[in-house]
Amino acid sequence: MTTLFALETAVIGVYMTIWFLIALRLRRNDVADIAWGGGFIIAAFIALFAAGTVTLRSAIVTLLVLIWGVRLAIHIGLRSSRKGEDPRYRAWRESWGRFFIVRSFFQIFMLQGLLLLVISFPVIQINVAPTSPLTLLDGLGIAVWLTGFFFEVTGDWQLKQFVQNPANRGKLINTGLWRYSRHPNYFGEVTQWWGIYLIALSTPRGWITILGPITITVLILFVSGIPMLEKKYHGRPEFEAYKRRTSAFFPLPPKQ
Repeated sequence: MTTLFALETAVIGVYMTIWFLIALRLRRNDVADIAWGGGFIIAAFIALFAAGTVTLRSAIVTLLVLIWGVRLAIHIGLRSSRKGEDPRYRAWRESWGRFFIVRSFFQIFMLQGLLLLVISFPVIQINVAPTSPLTLLDGLGIAVWLTGFFFEVTGDWQLKQFVQNPANRGKLINTGLWRYSRHPNYFGEVTQWWGIYLIALSTPRGWITILGPITITVLILFVSGIPMLEKKYHGRPEFEAYKRRTSAFFPLPPKQ
């Protein structure tokens, strides 16, 4: 397993370095968000090939990661092509000054590569585990993953339709899934990784990979997800009213 993680680290390091060079060429570090989904696909396939055999469980999980990663990369790529660099990345570009290149490499691309490897722990575990019959945990994990995928895809689609309507310029979306959660797409992404963790529990010592779903949960709830996205809306009357009545993460009936 140590050799596998060394290989995973090396390949993902090269992968993220290539995206770093692309970012320098395009002068926009938000391409790191496009690279995110693809990194998980690479990590999954490396483990699959390293195992030497493909089990039904590893095939299912790799397919789930492939669907998620390709969909996310295409979605973010198309969204980014219609506008300039994400304000969060642009703010770093302006504040890092002469250390911008070095800090971009380590604090954005290398750090993101490390995080995606940690989050991939359940996938790697599943793909190298010996063959065993599917269990109820596998079925539950797939059901949880499908629920998360529905929330992420539907939330992204509803937001896209809202933003593309000129009548909504300057407004905040509060309809559809966004009526019940301020971030249904983030809820969906986190839920998918907990679903994969449930599948990992069907493998020997699968429980130790819990660091993966915990990491993505912490990132979304407390670090680079919700806090950074909502920061620019703080103080706006419309957002503060929306915030008071709508759950930040878990879909819940709006407060009166």
